[in-house]
Amino acid sequence: MITDIKKIEDLSLNAWPSHQMEVYDGWILRFSYLYTHRTNCVEQIGASILTLEEKTEYCEQMYTRWGTPSIFKISPVTDPALDAFLQERGYHIEHDIYVMTADLTYTTLPDIDASGLSGLHVTVMPKVNDAWINALFALKKTDNDIHRRIVPSMYAAIPKDEIAMYIENEAGEIIATGLGILDRDYVGVYAIHVHENYRRRGLARYIVASLLKAGYDRGASHAYLQVVSSNAPAKALYRSLGFQIAYRCWFRVNGKETGL
Repeated sequence: MITDIKKIEDLSLNAWPSHQMEVYDGWILRFSYLYTHRTNCVEQIGASILTLEEKTEYCEQMYTRWGTPSIFKISPVTDPALDAFLQERGYHIEHDIYVMTADLTYTTLPDIDASGLSGLHVTVMPKVNDAWINALFALKKTDNDIHRRIVPSMYAAIPKDEIAMYIENEAGEIIATGLGILDRDYVGVYAIHVHENYRRRGLARYIVASLLKAGYDRGASHAYLQVVSSNAPAKALYRSLGFQIAYRCWFRVNGKETGL
């Protein structure tokens, strides 16, 4: 089980590069001006030699230099001593997520229900483009100038094959997005966003089911995604599509809440 978790954690790092990254004694320091927790945190990726105190102090100095709080990602493959050490140091849990996985076979692939697409247009691309990224900003209400500048380069740095999707309304406005990242025998599901005026029409279900089918057609036999642990509607949707909770991760933050 730990081997499978380590593999998915590696796939996640491949799928979502940060603006800047530094490797330090078995840890990777990721920095993206607090765009997301995942792209702005410390993650354990290998064995360590230095003490937790020495390493944590170094990370805190680096994130102070970058002008953001120190954030550490804790997963089942993280040394348990690190989580306890951070808690004692005053780090609080700010963001709690589940990683969900599904096996992809011809008989388990979910049906693709297009009944909610009346009057809408679907576009599938081999890579995200400017229209997709700008729509993502609009759907997430991203108005931070730095984020709008650096995020396109982060998507451009994804080293793996992609399946990018968006749905337009009758006026040509993109009202839903989705992204599949292909890596080894997995397809990772990312960036599922639907405009609030078009929810409860099955668009998220359609996008995820379509990404799973496209990934399966290109050789994926498994899928994974991440969901905020408190997001009950999203968890219910993903369960109905064949996903099950595989493990939990959380982020420990030093200082005031980031608001991510």
